[in-house]
Amino acid sequence: MVNAAYAIVALPLLGFLVNLVWGRRLGEPVAGWVGTFAAGGSFVATVIVWVTELGKPAMDRANDLTIFTWFPVGGLHANFGLLIDPLSMTMALFVTGVSTLIHLYSIGYMHRDPGFDRFFVYLNLFLFSMIVLVLGDNFLFSFLGWEGVGFCSYGLVGFWFQREVAAVAAKKAFVTNRVGDMGFLLAMFLMFAHFGSLNYSQVLGTLVHGHATGLLGGAPGAIAGTTATAITLLLFVGAVGKSAQIPLYIWLPDAMEGPTPISALIHAATMVTAGVYLMARAAPLLHYAHATSWVIAIVGTASAFVAATIACAQDDIKKALAYSTISQLGYMFLAVGAGDYADGLFHMLTHAFFKALLFLGAGAVIHAMANNQDMKWMGSLRKYLPITSTTFAVGWLAISGIPPFAGFWSKDAVLSAAWQMNKGLWAVGVLTAGLTAYYMSRQFALVFMGRARWQEARPAQVLAAADQVAGPDSATERAATGHPSTGHAGGHEAVGPGLPAPSHGEAHPADPVWTMYVPLIVLAVAAVLGGGINFPAWHLDFLSSFLKPLFPHATVLAVSTGTKWFLSLLTTAVALTGLLLGLSIWRTAEHPALQPAFLQRAWRFDDLVAAFVSGPARAGASVMAFVMDRRVVDGVVNGTASFLGLSARVVRKVQNGYLRSYALGIGTGLVIILAYLTFRIGG
Repeated sequence: MVNAAYAIVALPLLGFLVNLVWGRRLGEPVAGWVGTFAAGGSFVATVIVWVTELGKPAMDRANDLTIFTWFPVGGLHANFGLLIDPLSMTMALFVTGVSTLIHLYSIGYMHRDPGFDRFFVYLNLFLFSMIVLVLGDNFLFSFLGWEGVGFCSYGLVGFWFQREVAAVAAKKAFVTNRVGDMGFLLAMFLMFAHFGSLNYSQVLGTLVHGHATGLLGGAPGAIAGTTATAITLLLFVGAVGKSAQIPLYIWLPDAMEGPTPISALIHAATMVTAGVYLMARAAPLLHYAHATSWVIAIVGTASAFVAATIACAQDDIKKALAYSTISQLGYMFLAVGAGDYADGLFHMLTHAFFKALLFLGAGAVIHAMANNQDMKWMGSLRKYLPITSTTFAVGWLAISGIPPFAGFWSKDAVLSAAWQMNKGLWAVGVLTAGLTAYYMSRQFALVFMGRARWQEARPAQVLAAADQVAGPDSATERAATGHPSTGHAGGHEAVGPGLPAPSHGEAHPADPVWTMYVPLIVLAVAAVLGGGINFPAWHLDFLSSFLKPLFPHATVLAVSTGTKWFLSLLTTAVALTGLLLGLSIWRTAEHPALQPAFLQRAWRFDDLVAAFVSGPARAGASVMAFVMDRRVVDGVVNGTASFLGLSARVVRKVQNGYLRSYALGIGTGLVIILAYLTFRIGG
């Protein structure tokens, strides 16, 4: 099955190249089908390899397939190679599977978009980069994929670059991720200095078998622990940037400026999951870095809670989901910090199902609402979008942690690990679960229940904002037709696909075409049944058993059955309370604009970062550039040159060519030497 492993990587790359060269000639929908079949073929190849590995003994499920040597420089030997092991195959399965569904969905969603072929060029390259990241057999090769997804996110977030807001969001995502990438790079430098290698098998493989002392330069509690802590903290900086945790989460909500399928791809299958994967891959190092584990758990818990509070007051249907992603990623990092790597990955897997479902469902709503994303001007859509509303409801219940949906099982496992690590972290995690159920119920109620507010004339200020986003033609069109503009206040999808604005007697909104609703149905089924892959506390632990050889030092849950039942019931009660509270407040809300907007201003990290960058950071950069660089550094260099030139001009006068001058110099020197010797001997 070695050839199938190569096909996992090769097929998305082939799809990218075909559409890059011939995409415009192929046109719509052929370019889309080329990209979709490339992603689907990669998924089939992944399944084949995964089944093959599953049939092997547990300790033999690791294969290093070298494609060619990349960097044979000195002691650095980095390959273009694939690591086929339980972790990489688990990641590849849901990455390729969910990506295939998003590719299929995009064929319908991007219909009639002038950049249709370019969209699938980016989409296939995005998938290829993510596969390289998770299948790479060394940190450097994975870093290539790490940078690849960053580049693709820049291109896709700013896909509609004609709009300034999209171009700015793309640059913000790109620059913010570079901050995290610096941590990853420094970690690799330090890793190579101490291990002499960047290959996973050589850096981490020995640690798995307990030989850390020789590699890390000391006993686990002394130098080894210090070195491991430095490396893992730097890796975590990279993970914080890529997976949008505090304080580098600020790029992810703005990334909603891209087309909705890209939001689904970034949030569910690629990009943001990379940070969790990196820290799970570095689990053998984390075993010797207890301080880092605490940092990961605390940052993850804080990110989960803060993002959940902000999501409670979002009116944009996509931004509410964006903040929920930040929150759910926080749960994953909480599990990793608690040493329960398998359950962190379990939650990543279930999250991929229900978050892709929610984003694609939101895209179907946006499509039906003629690109309106403001939930205040939706409502009662379950009558007109039965498939979308039903599948969205599945995602809503799954992310809310309601049994028996997949999100309940994975979130319950994460909170059990948190209970074992620290009761305070567990309490914040449970409170966050209640907030999650609340804001997702609010979203479902505003979009699918209550009055059909989209049939009403929108206030003048909303229409003016929509005209500003949608362009000057929208005001003229509205004046001629008497209908609201197809733009909206948020402006995220003002360019792109859509139907005529459903308003004032126009055709009602409807479910999307089959290429869009089939992925919704498949993901809804996965969001219901996906929890069955791992019930570790209930002795149905397929995923944990599959990953166990990679995590021999993972925390073993010691929660008793009685305590487990109590924790599950308590968490479920909190989630149900949040769900019922959200429905009761927003299901029949007459004035949805009246909301706790203070939550939007409660955590203003964007403002803090902007103030820091434009204030102290800019002032510091000016000092470094115009004072330190020009006056100090250049002053030392230029001053040295000037001093040497002046010295040379003085000294060259001694070389006048007269014999008497040289004789005088020799005589003077001889007198000085004799005087020195006389005084020294006399002393």
